[in-house]
Amino acid sequence: MGIEDFLSSGNTRLDQQLKFTAEIDKMTGIYRRTMLISGIRNENDAEHSWHIAVMALLFKEYCVEEPNVERAIKMLVVHDLIEIYAGDTFAYDVEGNASKAAREAAAADKLYAQLPAEQGAELRALWEEFDAMETVDAKYASCLDRIQPLLHNTLTEGHTWRDGGAVRSQVEDRAHIVKEFMPEVYAWIMKNLDRGVEKGWLKE
Repeated sequence: MGIEDFLSSGNTRLDQQLKFTAEIDKMTGIYRRTMLISGIRNENDAEHSWHIAVMALLFKEYCVEEPNVERAIKMLVVHDLIEIYAGDTFAYDVEGNASKAAREAAAADKLYAQLPAEQGAELRALWEEFDAMETVDAKYASCLDRIQPLLHNTLTEGHTWRDGGAVRSQVEDRAHIVKEFMPEVYAWIMKNLDRGVEKGWLKE
């Protein structure tokens, strides 16, 4: 059972695309530190990517510049694919983040080479654009990538914050893109950080 059972279509390009589709199923086995709001377990990368892609349909009105929602969604569904090989790096893991860029670049080399060249280049470019957070679409996508786990923390008694010993300043630093690009949402974040500190979920 597995990729060894793949039956070739006889079309090299189609085979590459089908095998890539099978490979990214591995996202369902990459677990993040964020707990599902139900509290039953931690979410996986596929769930996270789906969640923020749907969010992209909802929150455009709060942006200081209008993003292209379709492009943002494309970024959101591909931005964590490299974690199939690089693994998920916890946002507040100082040591892990020191090697993150190199691990993820190597993972991108391995992953996107499996697609037809122009498709691999397109998806890699979207991933790199997301990571750089310089374009309007990337800023929007990055905001959602930060808002979603924060929302989970507010509804799971700060589970990930408490688990990782997070400090308020770390959360604020990670949310700086939201402050810049979605200030009304950032005001809501600040209220939740106040509550998080008050309840002991976050260190001051």
